[in-house]
Amino acid sequence: MVEEADGRRLLLAPTGETADFIAGTYVFDEVRVVPVEVRVADRRHWTVTAPPLALRFSTGRRNLPGLALRAVPGRLAAHPAWIALWDRPARLLLGARTHGSARAGRHQWYGARDLHPVVSATASYKGESLGTLAPVEPPARFGPGSTPRRPSLVRVTTTVAVERDRSTTGAAS
Repeated sequence: MVEEADGRRLLLAPTGETADFIAGTYVFDEVRVVPVEVRVADRRHWTVTAPPLALRFSTGRRNLPGLALRAVPGRLAAHPAWIALWDRPARLLLGARTHGSARAGRHQWYGARDLHPVVSATASYKGESLGTLAPVEPPARFGPGSTPRRPSLVRVTTTVAVERDRSTTGAAS
């Protein structure tokens, strides 16, 4: 998901099925199916490519919020009631929301399970540098959730309740 400086929102998805589900949940101005590649070296050095986006970043040691997230058992961390309980503390401590309504009557919950600060990054979009690492201001506008203000790698289990009480769960980092 990319939000350009003018507010235009672009989804870069690896398959048509993925694009359809995500675009049915969030609002985008454009959706593209592109080759998406993620490589991780030494658990701390990441390379992500999804043309026209290229990103390299390194993470630091898990900080206090990351340690707290890792202490919660996985099944509990992904449970919608637990996630809703932590919405206010997440907003106050990290500037991130944990649940809310989305498109087409969907509701989603973001169960954060780990957090590492991003300590260095280089990124380009359409071949142009995105500049230096900086706080996420203003917050991205893809749905009811949001990202921490400080650049971070967050492991999240996302649950999306779709119409007719069906739900689909997927993990993203």
